[in-house]
Amino acid sequence: MSQHLHALVVDDSSALRKQLCHALRRIAGLTTTEATDGADAWRKLSAGTFDLVLTDVNMPVLDGLKLVALIRSGGPHRRVPILVITTEGAEADQRRAMNAGASAYLMKPVQAQQVAEAVRGLLRLE
Repeated sequence: MSQHLHALVVDDSSALRKQLCHALRRIAGLTTTEATDGADAWRKLSAGTFDLVLTDVNMPVLDGLKLVALIRSGGPHRRVPILVITTEGAEADQRRAMNAGASAYLMKPVQAQQVAEAVRGLLRLE
Protein backbone atom coordinates (compact mmCIF):
# COMPACT_ATOMS: atom_id res chain seq x y z
CA MET A 1 0.00 0.00 0.00
CA SER A 2 1.85 3.04 -1.24
CA GLN A 3 0.19 6.33 -0.46
CA HIS A 4 1.60 9.72 -1.29
CA LEU A 5 1.18 12.35 1.42
CA HIS A 6 2.28 15.97 1.20
CA ALA A 7 3.18 18.15 4.22
CA LEU A 8 3.58 21.93 4.32
CA VAL A 9 6.32 23.02 6.76
CA VAL A 10 5.98 26.66 7.88
CA ASP A 11 8.71 28.37 9.91
CA ASP A 12 10.73 31.56 9.48
CA SER A 13 13.88 29.65 10.49
CA SER A 14 15.45 27.99 7.47
CA ALA A 15 17.44 25.63 9.70
CA LEU A 16 14.34 24.43 11.51
CA ARG A 17 12.40 23.97 8.26
CA LYS A 18 15.24 21.80 6.94
CA GLN A 19 15.32 19.78 10.19
CA LEU A 20 11.55 19.21 10.11
CA CYS A 21 11.55 18.30 6.42
CA HIS A 22 14.36 15.81 7.01
CA ALA A 23 12.39 14.19 9.86
CA LEU A 24 9.24 14.05 7.73
CA ARG A 25 10.92 12.56 4.67
CA ARG A 26 11.91 9.57 6.82
CA ILE A 27 8.20 8.69 6.99
CA ALA A 28 7.38 6.52 3.97
CA GLY A 29 5.33 8.24 1.32
CA LEU A 30 5.64 11.75 2.77
CA THR A 31 6.94 14.67 0.71
CA THR A 32 7.39 18.24 1.94
CA THR A 33 7.03 21.82 0.77
CA GLU A 34 8.54 24.70 2.76
CA ALA A 35 6.99 28.10 3.51
CA THR A 36 8.85 30.99 5.16
CA ASP A 37 5.87 32.49 7.03
CA GLY A 38 2.09 32.31 7.26
CA ALA A 39 1.51 34.46 4.17
CA ASP A 40 3.83 32.28 2.08
CA ALA A 41 2.06 29.20 3.47
CA TRP A 42 -1.37 30.61 2.61
CA ARG A 43 -0.25 31.22 -1.00
CA LYS A 44 1.03 27.64 -1.24
CA LEU A 45 -2.14 26.23 0.33
CA SER A 46 -4.20 28.20 -2.19
CA ALA A 47 -2.22 26.69 -5.07
CA GLY A 48 -1.72 23.10 -3.93
CA THR A 49 -3.01 20.12 -2.01
CA PHE A 50 -1.60 19.19 1.39
CA ASP A 51 -2.38 16.39 3.84
CA LEU A 52 -0.70 18.04 6.83
CA VAL A 53 0.54 21.46 7.98
CA LEU A 54 3.34 22.00 10.52
CA THR A 55 3.65 25.60 11.63
CA ASP A 56 5.53 27.81 14.05
CA VAL A 57 3.57 30.50 15.94
CA ASN A 58 5.95 33.48 15.97
CA MET A 59 6.61 34.55 12.38
CA PRO A 60 6.64 37.85 10.49
CA VAL A 61 3.86 38.92 8.09
CA LEU A 62 1.25 36.32 9.18
CA ASP A 63 1.78 34.36 12.40
CA GLY A 64 0.98 30.71 12.92
CA LEU A 65 -2.21 31.21 14.94
CA LYS A 66 -3.68 33.46 12.24
CA LEU A 67 -2.66 30.86 9.65
CA VAL A 68 -4.41 28.11 11.64
CA ALA A 69 -7.56 30.25 11.87
CA LEU A 70 -7.44 30.98 8.11
CA ILE A 71 -7.07 27.29 7.27
CA ARG A 72 -9.97 26.37 9.57
CA SER A 73 -12.21 29.15 8.18
CA GLY A 74 -13.14 27.08 5.13
CA GLY A 75 -11.89 25.84 1.81
CA PRO A 76 -10.29 22.59 0.75
CA HIS A 77 -7.78 22.41 3.63
CA ARG A 78 -10.16 23.14 6.54
CA ARG A 79 -9.94 19.54 7.85
CA VAL A 80 -6.19 19.04 7.31
CA PRO A 81 -4.33 18.17 10.53
CA ILE A 82 -2.22 21.07 11.83
CA LEU A 83 0.78 20.48 14.09
CA VAL A 84 1.96 23.64 15.89
CA ILE A 85 5.66 23.58 16.85
CA THR A 86 6.69 26.59 18.92
CA THR A 87 8.79 27.99 21.75
CA GLU A 88 5.59 29.26 23.39
CA GLY A 89 5.23 26.85 26.30
CA ALA A 90 2.62 28.46 28.53
CA GLU A 91 -0.65 26.58 28.91
CA ALA A 92 -2.50 29.69 27.69
CA ASP A 93 -0.44 29.65 24.45
CA GLN A 94 -1.25 25.98 23.88
CA ARG A 95 -4.94 26.63 24.59
CA ARG A 96 -4.95 29.55 22.09
CA ALA A 97 -3.45 27.31 19.40
CA MET A 98 -5.89 24.47 20.06
CA ASN A 99 -8.84 26.90 20.17
CA ALA A 100 -7.73 28.33 16.81
CA GLY A 101 -7.94 24.82 15.37
CA ALA A 102 -4.54 23.19 15.84
CA SER A 103 -4.65 19.39 15.94
CA ALA A 104 -1.51 18.95 18.06
CA TYR A 105 1.12 21.09 19.79
CA LEU A 106 4.85 20.46 20.34
CA MET A 107 7.38 22.59 22.21
CA LYS A 108 10.71 23.58 20.66
CA PRO A 109 13.32 22.26 20.71
CA VAL A 110 11.82 19.14 19.18
CA GLN A 111 13.49 15.87 18.31
CA ALA A 112 12.89 14.19 14.95
CA GLN A 113 11.37 11.22 16.78
CA GLN A 114 8.77 13.46 18.52
CA VAL A 115 7.78 15.04 15.23
CA ALA A 116 7.55 11.68 13.46
CA GLU A 117 5.37 10.21 16.23
CA ALA A 118 3.03 13.23 16.23
CA VAL A 119 2.74 13.16 12.43
CA ARG A 120 2.10 9.41 12.33
CA GLY A 121 -0.65 9.89 14.91
CA LEU A 122 -2.25 12.80 13.04
CA LEU A 123 -2.13 10.97 9.71
CA ARG A 124 -3.09 7.64 11.32
CA LEU A 125 0.00 5.91 9.95
CA GLU A 126 1.48 2.79 11.53
